[in-house]
Amino acid sequence: MVQYTDAAPSLEEMTVLRPASCCCGDAIIGVEGEAEIHGICHCNDCRRRTGSAFGWSAYFRDDQIMRKTGKMLRYTISGNEPQERHFCARCGSTLFWKTSSPRLDGLTGIAGGNFVEPPLPEPKISFRSHQKCGWVTLPSDWQVR
Repeated sequence: MVQYTDAAPSLEEMTVLRPASCCCGDAIIGVEGEAEIHGICHCNDCRRRTGSAFGWSAYFRDDQIMRKTGKMLRYTISGNEPQERHFCARCGSTLFWKTSSPRLDGLTGIAGGNFVEPPLPEPKISFRSHQKCGWVTLPSDWQVR
């Protein structure tokens, strides 16, 4: 059962969980266990979401999401692959999202860079690599799709 509250706990209160927080620290999502999918994506959607050359994403099963705290707003994307992005109402950092993609059913995506203490391990997979920026070089031991 996910707990949701507007009151942001300290990171110490979430020691049992792996916390992911926004830039200002007001919005936090806490997960248990390891991500089902952990990698980077070069699609235009992920690049626009992050403002970078790729998006770093960790997808956790919905039952691994244990806590969501802080005031968050939702941005809904319509079209071929609808999704909902949840971001901090104060600083605007994207924290997590849900997508309608059948391969991601039952999973919640969380921005990999929001896991700071402790950070996530190195991702080992690259998605939509045919769309990557020409100057991006991937490690040779990564799985490329």
